[in-house]
Amino acid sequence: MRVLIIKLTSMGDLMHALPALTDAANAIPDIEFDWVVDQAFSDVPMWHPNVKRVIKTSHRHWRKEPFMAWKEGHLTTFYNQLNEYDYDVVIDLQSNLKSAFVSWLRKGSVHGLDKNCCRERPAHWAYKYQYSVNLKQHSIEKMRALMAQILGYTRAEKPADYGVDLSRYELPELDFDLPERFMMFVHNASWLTKLWPLSHWQELVNHAVRQGYSVLLPCGNDDEYQRAQLIASVNPQAFALQRHSLNHMAALMQRAQAAVCSDTGLAHLAAVAGIPAVTVYGATDTQLIGTHGNNQHHIVSDFECAPCYKRQCPLEKSNHGEPVCMTRITAEQVWHRLESLLPAQ
Repeated sequence: MRVLIIKLTSMGDLMHALPALTDAANAIPDIEFDWVVDQAFSDVPMWHPNVKRVIKTSHRHWRKEPFMAWKEGHLTTFYNQLNEYDYDVVIDLQSNLKSAFVSWLRKGSVHGLDKNCCRERPAHWAYKYQYSVNLKQHSIEKMRALMAQILGYTRAEKPADYGVDLSRYELPELDFDLPERFMMFVHNASWLTKLWPLSHWQELVNHAVRQGYSVLLPCGNDDEYQRAQLIASVNPQAFALQRHSLNHMAALMQRAQAAVCSDTGLAHLAAVAGIPAVTVYGATDTQLIGTHGNNQHHIVSDFECAPCYKRQCPLEKSNHGEPVCMTRITAEQVWHRLESLLPAQ
C-alpha cells in the first residue's frame, strides 16, 4: 500500500505524526509513505523507515511573493511532484487552510478531519472523506486515531512509538571537542511567553557543570545564537552551538545524557530520542501538545492565567511582554526535577 501524507509544519507537530506511521506499519507491513512537508523541516519525515520520499513546499515564501513563485516555476514544479504518482490513499494530517490548499491541488480524493475537528473549519471542504476524532486528547493520539480510521485497522492499545533510530545520523562539525557527558539546554522558542529567563538558564548551567556535565545550547537564528552565547558566558563548560540541520541536531540530542527545554520543536526531539528531559511550560497546555514519551517530564506554571496562549504577557508586572509566570519557575526547581531522572553516578 502506498500512502501520501500531507502535513507541512511545524517541527513538533511533524514529530507528533510519527507514531501514527508506526501504528500503520505494524498493522500493514508493506505500507510505504510519501510526505508533503515544508522544506525547513524536511529532515523529520525521513527519520521514519516507512517514509520513502518527501515533496517539499516553501509556502511561506510563496505566500509573500506569489507572482515570483509562479514566474520562476516553483508552483508548477510542486504541482507536478504532488501529482506525479498514484496513491492508494491521500491523507491530510494537518487539516488547516494551508494543508487543505495542498489537498485541493492533489488530483483525486483526500481524507481529512470533518468540520467539527479541523483546526481551521473551512479546510474540510478539501476532503471527500471526513472523520471525527476526540479533540480532548494529545495531538499524537488524535493522529493515531485518525490514521487507524482511514486505513481501517484497530489501533493497538500500547504507548506511542516514534519508530525512529536517530543513532544513524552523523554528528556535525563543531568548533570544540564534543564533551563525553553533556546536556542539551534548549533555551529558544518562537513565542516570547515561552521563554524562561536568561538568568535562570545561566544558573542552571552552573548546576549542571558542578555535577560533571557540559552544556550545549542550540539556536535557530542569529538572535537565538546571541542568547545562547550569553547563557554560555557564565561557564567555560557551556557551548553555544551554531545553527545546524535537524539531522545533526538529532545526532547530538540522541547522544546527550539529558535535556532541559523551552516549549519548542527541539523539546519534542528530546522525546523522540527518549532521553531524560524536563520541559518548562507557561503559555501552552501540556495535555494537548506537551512533550510525550519515555522520560519526559513537565514543569508547568501555577499561575491562574496559565495556559493563556498569548504571545505577549498582558500582566502589569510584565516587562515588555515577557512572561511573569515563567520567572516563578526557579533553576533549583528545574534541576531538582532533572536530577531525579538521571542514573546514579
